[in-house]
Amino acid sequence: MSDVHGTVAPGFEAVREEFATVVANEASDGGAQLAVYHQGRQVVDLWGGDGVDGDSLLALYSSAKGAMALVAALLVQDGVLDLDREVASWWPEFAAEGKERITLRQLLAHRAGVIGADGGLTFDELADDQVIAARLAGQRPFWEPDSGHGYHALVIGALVGEVVRRATGRTAQQHFEERVRAPYAVDYYLGLPEELEPRFRPVLPMKPTSAQQALLEANPIAPDSLMGIAFGIHPDHPLDLVAYANSRTVRAKAPLSSGGIGSARGLARMYAAVAGELDGRPPLLKPDILAEVARIHSAGTDLVTGEESAFGLGFVPLATRHPVLTPAAIGHSGAPGSQAFADPSTGLAYSYARRRFGFLCGAGAPENDRLIPAVVRAAVATV
Repeated sequence: MSDVHGTVAPGFEAVREEFATVVANEASDGGAQLAVYHQGRQVVDLWGGDGVDGDSLLALYSSAKGAMALVAALLVQDGVLDLDREVASWWPEFAAEGKERITLRQLLAHRAGVIGADGGLTFDELADDQVIAARLAGQRPFWEPDSGHGYHALVIGALVGEVVRRATGRTAQQHFEERVRAPYAVDYYLGLPEELEPRFRPVLPMKPTSAQQALLEANPIAPDSLMGIAFGIHPDHPLDLVAYANSRTVRAKAPLSSGGIGSARGLARMYAAVAGELDGRPPLLKPDILAEVARIHSAGTDLVTGEESAFGLGFVPLATRHPVLTPAAIGHSGAPGSQAFADPSTGLAYSYARRRFGFLCGAGAPENDRLIPAVVRAAVATV
């Protein structure tokens, strides 16, 4: 318990105890943060382990997809974007190679098949959404659009972001800053200001056990497979995800698929603005929009990962992975093992962040399977 710092509200003491177990085991090396809001009030603010404190800013990778999805949902709510309108109607160049009928809905649901580029995308290209979009405009889909789904791991943000830019004349990062981050004082950044760099803690690589290393070596990812293409293993120089997030260029440009930087406090606060009233303001998304983005649009075997997966519109429907949550729960994980979500039915907003990559934790580290139920139990008991 001495390695855990921060506060919990009365009734959430068991969450602190569970987090202490996590810090003593899975997340001691590199450290971790946990933040939770319940019905607009922060009830958990904890950190522990080596290398982080409550103010540390971490690379949260695909958590950026949640911020991207929130911007898209806000613009749909405003009537600026139409989910069933073709992407090419805003972005004519995208119609090439049989992509003219792909809709924004299909894109957000990971059904477009545009998971990467023939020949791969370089490190510098993957750092810039507009460069990615330019490369992918003329790209053939890797499967018949809308015939199945697969995780558009490194490019979904650039594709949706280009729709936003063409439709509004402003980037999704600018919309996020003006409508979410600044007004709600969210400590999560799609473009980290240089003056905040001293708070950034570099990503640490995975330290697999000998058994885990043997498993990785026995199951290599083929560079020309759909997974290899989607995760940047396809090029001659495979993408180093640790170096990627530790690049100042990536942090400054904030590619929407995986370039956001923040704290657990920040993402929990962002999702608190979705989960219910916050600071006397109504929820960011109205009930009908919430229901639509949370509704499962893709489910079954993922063509990229080969595993079972489900997607709403940009967000992941978290109840498919954590049954203690309600079907309204939406969020997104990040590669090192982070997880964040809003559950509007219960008013919960949650964010767990860790600095060191866990073993195969892209869908959220296993410790979330203990932390989330502890949070839900405490929330139920305090109502």
